[in-house]
Amino acid sequence: MEKYEKLKSLVISIQDDFMKFYEKNNKAAGTRARKAMQDLKNLAQEIRNDIQAKKNAD
Repeated sequence: MEKYEKLKSLVISIQDDFMKFYEKNNKAAGTRARKAMQDLKNLAQEIRNDIQAKKNAD
């Protein structure tokens, strides 16, 4: 559950960068948003692996 909470907080934390990029055309915010999305992808993959391992352990 700890990783899930981290995932939720990461999604919330990148909202400002998305708004700055799409509404104000701030290119630096776009770079930050892309990096955060990569982190999000990696964390989601870790969670998927954990779920699969727990499922297979039963």
